[in-house]
Amino acid sequence: MRERDYYELLGVPRNAGEDEIRRAYRKLALEWHPDRNKSPEAEQQFKQVNEAYETLNDPQKRRMYDRYGHVAVGEAERRGFEGFDSSGGLGDLFDAFFGGVTMGAERGPRRGADLHVAIALTFVEAAFGVEKELEVVRSELCGRCKGSRAEPGTSVGRCTTCRGNGQLRRTQSNLFGQFVQIVPCPTCRGEGQAVQTPCSECRGSGRQRRNRKLEVQIPAGVEDGTQLRLTGEGEAGDVGGPPGGLYLTVAVKPHPLFRREGAHLIYELALSFPQAALGDTIPIPLLEGGTEEVKVPAGTQTGSVLRVRGKGVGDLTNKHRGDLLILVRVLTPKHLDGRAKKLLEELHKLLGPEQAR
Repeated sequence: MRERDYYELLGVPRNAGEDEIRRAYRKLALEWHPDRNKSPEAEQQFKQVNEAYETLNDPQKRRMYDRYGHVAVGEAERRGFEGFDSSGGLGDLFDAFFGGVTMGAERGPRRGADLHVAIALTFVEAAFGVEKELEVVRSELCGRCKGSRAEPGTSVGRCTTCRGNGQLRRTQSNLFGQFVQIVPCPTCRGEGQAVQTPCSECRGSGRQRRNRKLEVQIPAGVEDGTQLRLTGEGEAGDVGGPPGGLYLTVAVKPHPLFRREGAHLIYELALSFPQAALGDTIPIPLLEGGTEEVKVPAGTQTGSVLRVRGKGVGDLTNKHRGDLLILVRVLTPKHLDGRAKKLLEELHKLLGPEQAR
């Protein structure tokens, strides 16, 4: 089956910048996240979107993908993206096809994988911040062997397959001659040490899948599509490596009265013609509850904006709240009784066409 182009998958041009790629990813991640989208293809589509973003968001991975396509990504994932020449040389790509010499097999600690979770917030929670309890399923170090993979009290000996080197040499012959490939030892995974008596609890894997409940503090001012990162709350690392991160993608439910423009709140106020012409004082609802009396000046027109300072939402960049912007719309009556129609006709004659404009 043909691999889908990452740019096509995210719906961005090949010269797209980081912000454009990030916005496209957030939109698609929310659309295809299995917690929100119950279609059969949602999980696979979500994985592909994440794979595309992780590649195009990393300058080195993106450079290799642009140059060599999916084969570069596949080889990078197999080698932890350290096998390619960062200068853009062809040596390691040649190895991927023909089995050339690969120096520096992975042996040291490796960081755990990142987790991606969608979290739904009400409009008010997103505006003022909230503490949420989040449940995640992740791999953690085994509580019995602490990740060593060996039964407590037993020793870890030298790997007999690679004799403690952590690497194996493989010789291959092809059209270009004979090549030597150095690969991590499959028995000890490049560590040079092998477990003699595997841990009885994790069966020698060093990890266990666990459900964890986390208390997450959502800052005031997050918007729909905002992504938050919790360091160290992802999958456990390997060979003593640090855990990955937990990425939260925020989905904000709409509000029946307000909408947002950054840190400002927008509220639409419908006025009758007399109110707009003569002026009025009107109680305006506030997002946090209650109302505030707002004076509407005489002669207010449709499209006018009244401002209540400091009654918007929090801003992620600072601790100041935005403003409540009241967008005025003057209502034109559709049905008039005889008396109302007569009064408007008299008003029209009194004001004249010039003053009515």
